[in-house]
Amino acid sequence: MLSQQEIEQYGETLYNALRTCIAIDPLTDVIPDFNIKDAYQIQRDMVQRRLAEEGSKIIGWKIGVTSEAVQTMLNVGQPDFGHLLSTMVHGDRAILKRDDFIQPRAEGEIAFLLSKDLKGPVNAADVFLATEYIAPCFEIVDSRIRDWKIKIEDTIADNASSGAFVIGDKFMDPRDLNLSTIGMVIEKNGEVVGTGAGAATLGHPVNAVVWLANTLSSLGIELEKGCIILSGALSALVPIEAGDSLRMSLGGVGSASVKFT
Repeated sequence: MLSQQEIEQYGETLYNALRTCIAIDPLTDVIPDFNIKDAYQIQRDMVQRRLAEEGSKIIGWKIGVTSEAVQTMLNVGQPDFGHLLSTMVHGDRAILKRDDFIQPRAEGEIAFLLSKDLKGPVNAADVFLATEYIAPCFEIVDSRIRDWKIKIEDTIADNASSGAFVIGDKFMDPRDLNLSTIGMVIEKNGEVVGTGAGAATLGHPVNAVVWLANTLSSLGIELEKGCIILSGALSALVPIEAGDSLRMSLGGVGSASVKFT
């Protein structure tokens, strides 16, 4: 178990990597007996530094490691979570600077916005009742760990490899849709580079939100009315370079687009 001094040390190291856009070696290579509990404490320290320095606030949560393939790769049996900050959110057709990131990749996701507080224990019906709408979304993930050589503890400490996110142009009541079979297509510079369906996230995107609400509740944290939740990637990550334009379409809902300069 890490001391408070060590937690602050590694939180500062990750924050400096974010601020300077200079990647660091995996924390799992330098911290003996590094565990998930320690990783979340480092994440909390890193986020608090961002809140203080950026003047930002927490506006929601992201859920990661929701696909069976990624869980197998990281040798874990559950997702992880990170914080969404007000400095991360962008509207449809956003134009972002590639150099503001270290090694960005895009994920097509379904975003949830809550119309009421959600505190565990909850089930899928509770999530549907608490959701005002869902929207197509790009999450721009970015690891502060060099060459994405991450284990689960690395990505958790690094705020679940969060970077930015882009909310799309349409919003719909999830009760009007079958979110497990809803299709998603990602285009990069006009070429299809990814396809997926809602079932890619723990069998159903609502399952991911259930997991998040119950996990946070066990930590004494409540999902609050108005918060945004990114429920997890629907297909493989798409690498990004300057000049790239990306668009994701969510069947029967709408699309989200972003360009990098």
